[in-house]
Amino acid sequence: MSGTTGELFIVASPSGGGKTTIIRRVMAAMAELGWPSFFSISHTTRAPREGERHGVDYYFVDRPAFREMIETGEFLEWAEYVGNFYGTSRAAVEAQRAAGHDVFLDIEVQGARQVRERVPDAVGVFILPPSLEVLRERLVTRGKDAPATIERRIRIATMEMAEYHRFDYVIINDRLDEAVQALGAIVHAARLRTRRREPLAQRILESFQSALVEA
Repeated sequence: MSGTTGELFIVASPSGGGKTTIIRRVMAAMAELGWPSFFSISHTTRAPREGERHGVDYYFVDRPAFREMIETGEFLEWAEYVGNFYGTSRAAVEAQRAAGHDVFLDIEVQGARQVRERVPDAVGVFILPPSLEVLRERLVTRGKDAPATIERRIRIATMEMAEYHRFDYVIINDRLDEAVQALGAIVHAARLRTRRREPLAQRILESFQSALVEA
């Protein structure tokens, strides 16, 4: 895919919707096929959770540094969520796409809206939990938040899910394997876009034209 711009996949869901797990599984499958991809690591002002590493899970920065990055236009998107700021580096995304790598953004609805406005050809995928009960169970099981924070996340999730119709595709994350297959199918389809296939299609067409001239 050298010389061809990579796709930009916006994958959004409520907190606990499973988007990160699904993306990672799809990227692993892409690697086996030799398809280069890039998981965009967000900047955030929240404190690291146990086991999280700077530059691996997030880029952890303080609020003044984050605000300076906003003012200098360094973010493709940014949003405030549950009292903390999150943002996606514009330069990192653009560099990876220019290198022909497909880029995955694991972001919330606010940020997804900004990216769609700035990158109209991005592929938007919204991942829904199958029910309120399942989402609450996932948030409790992962053990990252206090009960009050979980209930706050659920209230926010209800508002976020009303935005599903603004995305190109909707995946119900009821069975993980099926959700992974669904996102994989979307990736396969996007890689068959005309602009991605044009170099090969043009070579085939030219071979037909040459053969007809020589005949």
